[in-house]
Amino acid sequence: MEQALRLSEPIAPQLVMMLRQGIAEMRLRPGDALSEQEIASRFGVSRQPVREAFIKLSQAGLVEVRPSRGTFVRKISVREVANARLVREAIESDLARNAARLATPDDIARLRAAIEDQKRAARLGGYGRFNESDEVFHKAIADIVKSEYAWRVVEAARFQTDRVRLLSLPDATPLDLLIEQHEDIVACLEARDGDGASNAMRRHLREILRALSRIADAHPGFFSDTELPDHTRDLVPDDHPA
Repeated sequence: MEQALRLSEPIAPQLVMMLRQGIAEMRLRPGDALSEQEIASRFGVSRQPVREAFIKLSQAGLVEVRPSRGTFVRKISVREVANARLVREAIESDLARNAARLATPDDIARLRAAIEDQKRAARLGGYGRFNESDEVFHKAIADIVKSEYAWRVVEAARFQTDRVRLLSLPDATPLDLLIEQHEDIVACLEARDGDGASNAMRRHLREILRALSRIADAHPGFFSDTELPDHTRDLVPDDHPA
């Protein structure tokens, strides 16, 4: 949230992204109060775009506006995270299938560059940087298909999954495993194996289910509920329980 606003562009969408990043990176933690006046003063803007940003974040399920009490970062719902992951799998597995038909050598090079950046972040323990590079990787696949609408839906779903992903990276989900899964996806894209790319993406996006309940147990104050919905239960391998 320390970035400067570009005053020549609409303010509210910029505030949404900055606040979202603060929430995803757990600098704004579940239950924290958000001050409309404080944020407006910090960025030198009126309260109106801040209010608009709060409304957008409320619609995304990241903040809760309590009348006469204020605005607060919402606690994480395991059920909502699992449902957001379901949306991502449905869309991104199909994007990967189509990208396998359409990817050019330049597209493959861009994806491999993102993976190299992830490896550097992993060596340095840069979990925030890893998460940013992960988003670059997934967006690059949507870009191959030229489906901006699909990416907007995925991006909204990432609002729910990102902060759990960041909580999981240090100890619940090995970075090397996520990198290996990305490499599997790229290998299928390069081989024009649509089914393989789709299945590899599904495996990758189900990874969060392996750790979700464990993360909730480790950080009970951050979560409003801790039980996985029924539709996820058969997706978690028996040899790696949630």
